[in-house]
Amino acid sequence: MRFLSIVIAYVTAHGVTALVVTPVQSIFLPQYTVFASLIYLPHGVRVLATWAFGWKAIPALIIGPCMSAWLFYPTQDLDFLKPALIMGMLVGAFAAFFSFELARRAGYDCYFGRSKNLNWKGMIIIGAISSIINSVGQSLVYSGLIGLGKAPATMVFYAVGDLVGLIVCLVVLMFGFRWARAFSLPDRY
Repeated sequence: MRFLSIVIAYVTAHGVTALVVTPVQSIFLPQYTVFASLIYLPHGVRVLATWAFGWKAIPALIIGPCMSAWLFYPTQDLDFLKPALIMGMLVGAFAAFFSFELARRAGYDCYFGRSKNLNWKGMIIIGAISSIINSVGQSLVYSGLIGLGKAPATMVFYAVGDLVGLIVCLVVLMFGFRWARAFSLPDRY
């Protein structure tokens, strides 16, 4: 169930990004839209799934992007990007885990269940670290396709888009939990 819920969340987040965010962004920033999104919701799914399930989220965070690519990318793009796309998916799947592990080894174990309260600041910091790891990794993976002139700006786009995507996912999750509590039926004993 955990695996399927992560895959569904990832594909849904990617679908919203591909079908809503990307078309709007391509009007204003077409030169960067091919490689990066300023609101990349799947990064939020990666961070939250890793927070909740640790390394056990990684297989779903590999399958989710594979399914998303199959559903949302034209076949000719998949053929053209295939080796880089696979490497990019692996970088994305492992970036959050590496960030949580770096924090844990530094004495800040932020995985789910390690403390009574969710540390939102810690989650944002880990998401930012993960975003930087992902942006550097993605820029290296796609370096032959991006071009040296666009590489620094694209790296910034990756990092900002990942972090904004995480923040949007956290806000949606917060309102979702509030909505669920507001409309939940009281237990009857």
